[in-house]
Amino acid sequence: MNATIGRPAVQAGATQARRPVDYVWAAARIAIGWIFLWAFLDKTFGWGFATPADRAWINGGSPTTGFLKGTGENALGGFFSGLAGQLWVDWLFMAGQLGIGLALVLGIGIRVAAGAGTLMLVLMWAAELPLANNPFMDDHIVYAIVLVGLALTGAGTTLGLGNLPVVQRNAWLK
Repeated sequence: MNATIGRPAVQAGATQARRPVDYVWAAARIAIGWIFLWAFLDKTFGWGFATPADRAWINGGSPTTGFLKGTGENALGGFFSGLAGQLWVDWLFMAGQLGIGLALVLGIGIRVAAGAGTLMLVLMWAAELPLANNPFMDDHIVYAIVLVGLALTGAGTTLGLGNLPVVQRNAWLK
């Protein structure tokens, strides 16, 4: 077995047959990547889905204020609401959304994107504690679990750029 869990070792230069599960992981990778990328685009340009145009980042709005200011009554609300609207938090959040989204959609840097995405999702989950509809589980945790699965299965090689020689030569791009 090679470093990619559940895959037999393949000789150099040989092509590996795709299994149906590889396409499921690829679809999950692209779907979650699009969620991150769309959040970046809507918050940047205010296309009116979650962010109205007058609150768009390019129009001077803060991409973190809406979510983080609403956490004031939550268990960790004092900490998270104190971060709302700070320039460095906005830039870090938006760079994270863009980088994670692009990496997942393109199928490169999956391990880095999965780590950063899991951290971002767990922080967003913590900001909402206690949860309104479940004692501990919500979509942030489910997405984080899927991100870990993407990293462990080498999901960038199916329907992605993970097979490019430059990616294969540089472990941090896998």
